Amino acid sequence: MRSTSLADAIVQPMNDQVKKVYEKVSGGGSSGAGGPAGGIPLFSSKYYAACTLGGIIACGPTHSAVTPLDLVKCRRQVNSALYKSNVQGWSTILKTKGDSIITGIGATFIGYSLQGAGKYGFYEFFKKSYSDLLGPQYSQDYKTGVYLAASASAEFLADIALCPFETIKVKTQTTIPPYANSVFDGWSKITATEGFRGLYKGLVPLWFRQIPYTMVKFTSFEKTVEMIYLYLGKPVSSYTTLQQTGVSFLGGYIAGIFCAVVSHPADVMVSKINSDKKASETMSGALKRIYADIGFKGVWNGLPVRIVMVGTLTGFQWLIYDSFKVYVGLPTTGH
Repeated sequence: MRSTSLADAIVQPMNDQVKKVYEKVSGGGSSGAGGPAGGIPLFSSKYYAACTLGGIIACGPTHSAVTPLDLVKCRRQVNSALYKSNVQGWSTILKTKGDSIITGIGATFIGYSLQGAGKYGFYEFFKKSYSDLLGPQYSQDYKTGVYLAASASAEFLADIALCPFETIKVKTQTTIPPYANSVFDGWSKITATEGFRGLYKGLVPLWFRQIPYTMVKFTSFEKTVEMIYLYLGKPVSSYTTLQQTGVSFLGGYIAGIFCAVVSHPADVMVSKINSDKKASETMSGALKRIYADIGFKGVWNGLPVRIVMVGTLTGFQWLIYDSFKVYVGLPTTGH
C-alpha cells in the first residue's frame, strides 16, 4: 500500500539507527525477535532502565540537532529587534567573529540527555505506581489523571538535572559574543560570580515551562494515539511494529504543537530570566519587571518558530523512544 510505503520510508531508517545505538550500548546481540535475548519483564528494574536509556537517546540528540533554530529563537525572545528572520539571524551569526550557529550545543546535549532520562524513566515508573495505587478500575476510569500526575512528577525531578545546563545554554546563547566557549567554562564563570545557586536561578520558571509542557506532551500523546487506533478500527496488536512506531511519530507531532503553545510564555521568561535577572532581585521581582517591559504580546514572541521546532522534536522523540522500546522487546507507548 502507498501509505505503508510512506511509513516505511519515514520510520525504518530511524529504527535502523536505534538498533545500532542499542547494540553499541548493550554489547550487541538480540534474540532475532526484535529484542535482546531473554526479553525484559514489564515494570522490572531492567524495564525502567531501558525506558531511561530510551529517554536519553530520544532527547539528547534531537534537542542538539535543532540548536541553530533554538539559538535564534532564544536571542529573538530576549531582543525581538535583533534579527528580522531566522535566515537573517543565521546569516548574521555566520558573519560574526567568535559566534557560531551551534552555540550552546554542549550544554544542550548534556542537559537534555539527563532530562530525557528522568522524564521518560520516571514517567513509566510513576504511571505504574499511581495506577497500582488507584487500583485497576479507578486507574482505567481516570487514566487521563494518571497520565497528568505521572508526567508532572517525572518532569519535576528531571528539571533538577536539566536546570544547570539550561542556565549555561541560555546565558551562552543570549550573549554576543557568547558568554562561554564550553560547558565547563560556563559552569566555572557562573559559579565564580553567583555561586552554585546561580546555576539554579531559572529553576522556578523552568518548572513553569516544562511541567505543563510535559503534562501536555505525554497526556495528549497517549490520548492522540488512542484516538488514532480508534479511528483505524483495529486493535494495536493487529499492526506491525513499524506501523505502530509510525503512529507514535504522528501522535508525537500533534502533541508537540499543543506543547509549544502551552509552554511558550514560560519559555520566553526562562530566556529573559537567565539573561537579564539582576543579582539583587528576587525571582518574583525579576518576573514582574520583565513582564512590565515586554507585556502580554512579548511573552508570545517567537511562537511560530517554536511550534515548528517543538512539533518536529516531539514527533521524532516519540518515534525514537518507541522504536527503541520495540527493539528491546517492549510494547510501544499508548496501549
